Amino acid sequence: MKQAIVFSIEEFSVYDGPGIRTTVFFKGCPMRCNWCHNPEGLSQKIQVVKAPNGCLHCGACEKICAHKDGCVACGNCISVCPRGLIRYSGVAYTTKELFEKLKKNSDYLKQAGGGVTFSGGECLLYADFLHELIPMLKEIGVHTAIQTSGYASEADFMKVISVVDYVMFDLKVMDREKAIEYTGRSNEPILRNFELLKKSGVKFMARTPLIPGVTDTEENLTAIAEKVKNSGALGIELLPYNKMSGSKYTMVGMEYHPKFDEKSEVNANVELFRRYGIQAKIM
Repeated sequence: MKQAIVFSIEEFSVYDGPGIRTTVFFKGCPMRCNWCHNPEGLSQKIQVVKAPNGCLHCGACEKICAHKDGCVACGNCISVCPRGLIRYSGVAYTTKELFEKLKKNSDYLKQAGGGVTFSGGECLLYADFLHELIPMLKEIGVHTAIQTSGYASEADFMKVISVVDYVMFDLKVMDREKAIEYTGRSNEPILRNFELLKKSGVKFMARTPLIPGVTDTEENLTAIAEKVKNSGALGIELLPYNKMSGSKYTMVGMEYHPKFDEKSEVNANVELFRRYGIQAKIM
């Protein structure tokens, strides 16, 4: 039985695919997008996280800590926090355990025209897990979808899209060097997998986060439109930059250092895509 680490399960989501959905956020991501708004989804390991707001600075967590040189997620600090601000991020599930949890709302999801969406982090890190779990959900009539950066091996990508109903595929930075600078990875595997998706026959939606001066430039948006036109995509969803992105980083002991001007207004050029015959909407 396969196992995966999940850091959040959100019910009644209306932004993660068709209808009302349950969204499962897997832990771990191979990319390091400079604007990431889910830093607790970066590491594939279970972590101890601490909410900074409301801390009394009483020192109780520090006194009980036996690992002063680095957190090992022993959890000793969780029970002593008087405000309950410390918790584990990440729960290990087998495919059977997660299936049993998700099927509880299956009747409602089906009636609402929705289903289950797998996101992250990067859900394709758990390709074997999804290849086992998705058919279990489809067997009881639940629509399945993934949200993905597209960064994965060809084998893992094909393994998942061979069983899933719907794909939300990110196209972020089209220039290779800028992709490395802003996402920490080359975009070559992403573009290769996009071509595989086009040929697969699976329904899909392109998605682009609008990051000021990075992804929202006319040059980058035009390159995305060129890639999406005649691809078979149902359209493109444009996601405005979340200005609260940096607020979560202290929870996981990280600092947020955007390489772009957060205060700039994003260029949400819907008309550019429409000129290419692409249905576009701002989420």
